[in-house]
Amino acid sequence: MQVAQEPRSTPASPSAAVDAGEPRLPLRLFALKHGDTFLVADAFGDIGGEGDGLFRDDTRVLSRFALTLGGHLPSLLGARISQDNVFFTCNLTNRPLPPLGGAPVPEGVLHIERTRFLWETRLYERLTITNYAELEAVAPLGLSFAADFRDMFEVRGRHREARGRPLPTELTAASLTLGYAGLDGIVRTCSLAFSQPPDALTATRAEILVRLGPRERREIYLEVGPNAPALPSRARFRAAAARARVAIRARRRGGAAVRSSGRLFNEWLHKSRADLALLTTELPTGPYPYAGIPWFSTPFGRDAIIAALQTLWLDPPLARGVLAFLAEHQAEEVSPFQDAAPGKILHERRKGEMATLRELPFARYYGGVDTTPLFVMLAGAYAGRTGDLAFIDTLWPSLLAAMAWIEGEGDSNRDGFLDYARAADTGLANQGWKDSHDSVFHADGSEARGPIALVEVQGYVYAALHAMADLAGHRGEPGRAATWRARARALRDAVESRFWLEGDGYYALALDGEGEPCRVRGSNAGHLLFTGLPSARRAERVAAHLRGLPFSSGWGIRTLASGQARFNPMSYHNGSVWPHDTALCAAGLARYGARDDVVRLMSGMFETAVHFDMRLPELFCGFDRKAGEAPTGYPVACLPQAWAAGAAFMMLQACLGVTVDGVRGEIHIDRPRLPIGIDRLTILHLTVGAVTVDLTFQRLGNRVTAFPEGLDPSPVPVILHA
Repeated sequence: MQVAQEPRSTPASPSAAVDAGEPRLPLRLFALKHGDTFLVADAFGDIGGEGDGLFRDDTRVLSRFALTLGGHLPSLLGARISQDNVFFTCNLTNRPLPPLGGAPVPEGVLHIERTRFLWETRLYERLTITNYAELEAVAPLGLSFAADFRDMFEVRGRHREARGRPLPTELTAASLTLGYAGLDGIVRTCSLAFSQPPDALTATRAEILVRLGPRERREIYLEVGPNAPALPSRARFRAAAARARVAIRARRRGGAAVRSSGRLFNEWLHKSRADLALLTTELPTGPYPYAGIPWFSTPFGRDAIIAALQTLWLDPPLARGVLAFLAEHQAEEVSPFQDAAPGKILHERRKGEMATLRELPFARYYGGVDTTPLFVMLAGAYAGRTGDLAFIDTLWPSLLAAMAWIEGEGDSNRDGFLDYARAADTGLANQGWKDSHDSVFHADGSEARGPIALVEVQGYVYAALHAMADLAGHRGEPGRAATWRARARALRDAVESRFWLEGDGYYALALDGEGEPCRVRGSNAGHLLFTGLPSARRAERVAAHLRGLPFSSGWGIRTLASGQARFNPMSYHNGSVWPHDTALCAAGLARYGARDDVVRLMSGMFETAVHFDMRLPELFCGFDRKAGEAPTGYPVACLPQAWAAGAAFMMLQACLGVTVDGVRGEIHIDRPRLPIGIDRLTILHLTVGAVTVDLTFQRLGNRVTAFPEGLDPSPVPVILHA
């Protein structure tokens, strides 16, 4: 599902009068979020009930919300989300209106502005109606509504044998409450309230006649929440709006800021930062980026870890919040239904009726093979970035439990590799980041049988072993540190021996349950570069593939090289382009010195963002780039998506070659490059321990130099590697 980008067919509106002769054009969708509540609606501000709606705790609590004027759709002038992602605003005007006790109203003289935002669990909306005619006008407003209380997975198409029951609608003069008694024993409600009593109010529709003198303006306020509020009003709207804006600004102010000489480039980074702020929810354990809207607006382990890794150099507290939450939700017992085992890190958490009733395993689901080593990787990276070893001490039992699973039950066939095979048919068949049912296969297209060992996952384990060795060294445990380093060396040798395909000059996608390599060229090997496992010689051969035409679409790196079995640029994982995947590959290329390749990839991602209203979607189609044409969107991609927004910052770090050593209190800059078209870039308020520094990169002819701004000498050593 898209936000403000991908077209989709809008379902028919609820009123026959509205539908008659008025088919809707495909419309873009727009999203708002706060906490565990989010809203997806079209450019009119309407909810049609297909995949859009107002959702709370994985349940759609408003499935229809459609405005009419004189029984017809108004004409759309434009719609937008504010730059800070707080407000949605659309501008509408009237079609010709018949006389209602006066002269007919000509087209285009009534202006309706719909402004809305979410705060806590409530939707606040203001309708501003202005009459630009020289005569009095009557605006007959209609609002249709419904609440189907469907679980998120029902909305996504999952069939249920039985559902709960709707409750009788409670009506007052200016409000109504819709209710649903779920099979889980929970009563879910949705209340709508108006600042003035409608002229007619039923369980499905409100009618309001607004009489306006010449040049007169009128405001109507609506609120939608789990219970009826005090009377909606201008004062309530403004007070809640101020709190919402302050909250999002506080989240955006966290961490360092980036300013450059490129206006559009700044806009991209600003929007990416705003999207991360929108998706980040303050949990008791700290900030946590939910994965994406609409399908994944909930805690996911893998997505949050990667988003935290992408932004760690700028915003370490986000990583701390992710680590704290995942440690608190680490598995402690064996559950085949949840794919859980002691030490595993959470893949996904859901709160809906189907999860509560165990119709699905996702209330707490652990079916991700890569999340546990990524958790350890993030802990090591966080410690290196911040020097916050006291926090690592609190995580140490969780890290030991994670490693015990990785080196124990996680290697189900005892071949030395972390593998997966789902424990129950209700779980995910594939449990790496490419978790489509068809994403792991052999060169002839045949299915790979489990247990499956993915190549990039072995890289994550390699990095996790090094992270544990470093942390043990900091903790004064040299024996453990030496053991983990030895295991990392052994794993590296095993991967190079078993996964490397000399004839192809590339790594196998995976080993199947028989130990046979899947001789398929996927972007997974780029993640292996990110972990630093390959030798320099083999890394260069992988890099040559990644920069070649089968992988490079011109916009980004395809998940699967063209010409491979099952390649399809319109698929979810077999030939599409995922910005976070391209960013991880870019970071891997930078690790081996291929910084010019990173500059090229970042240029493609930036140009993609320009075509998607300065936002990178979850994924887009992997068609070859053609002159004068935009990238092709993927119809049901999430936008915004946390690790897509974070991709901009990971690629920028890879360009600049910046590493912050929080243990030693130093900044290292390795052979920096600036993005194409950028001559000057400054990182403001970059924290190193207890101090901050402003760091500027300047293009000077064919080279880029870097220097701290302000105090001389700098409070932080900046070490430039030519």
